Amino acid sequence: MTTTIKGVSVCVFDAYGTIFDVHSAVRRNRERIGHEADEVSRTWRAKQIEYSWLRALMGRYVDLWQVTQEALDFAMAKAKVTDIELRDDLLNAYMALDAYPEVERVLSRLRSGGIRTAILSNGSPLMLEAAVQSSGLGHVLDDVLSVDEVRTFKPHPDVYQLVVDRLHVEPDAVCYHSSNSWDALAATGFGFRAAWINRFGDESERLPEMPDVEMDSLEGLPAIVLGSEN
Repeated sequence: MTTTIKGVSVCVFDAYGTIFDVHSAVRRNRERIGHEADEVSRTWRAKQIEYSWLRALMGRYVDLWQVTQEALDFAMAKAKVTDIELRDDLLNAYMALDAYPEVERVLSRLRSGGIRTAILSNGSPLMLEAAVQSSGLGHVLDDVLSVDEVRTFKPHPDVYQLVVDRLHVEPDAVCYHSSNSWDALAATGFGFRAAWINRFGDESERLPEMPDVEMDSLEGLPAIVLGSEN
């Protein structure tokens, strides 16, 4: 993998897991959930992704907010958590997830270096608006793109085409960043340069393509696309 990516004019970020900490909703309610908290959080996230893939394959699109609720219902049932008020509080917390600590600083540095920044997410417009507002990241983002425009989910190529069409940029001028290995690989296959933000030391998927770089956070990104650590 390379340590520099040249010719980038736009940096695009997956939202959930890359910009926003998807486990922060459960973390805020850990004591109420009890010893099943980690299982609930992991299952919730896994089923959210799985259901998005299955709905795309079935041609049964609904927005990610419905998918997120259905995934939580499965996770709570599996862990035998029946508190309805807790369900509501978890969903409310998901609408205001914590951003990872380096995100605002990194996006600000990219923009000051002349790089446009955007989110490309499976999230619904309502979810993304709430997350950006609650995290205070609006001032370091040039655009926020939702798959709702094409009514399917990643990794369908139509999703990545949204960036090209909305931002009027060629694929090879885009650096795409995702905490999901499969997402970064699919973006590379589409023609983007890509970075896998492997925050938890996961194993890479056995799929075609390879990202240009693997990182454990966004911290070093300005050095990679701007050639500077400042």
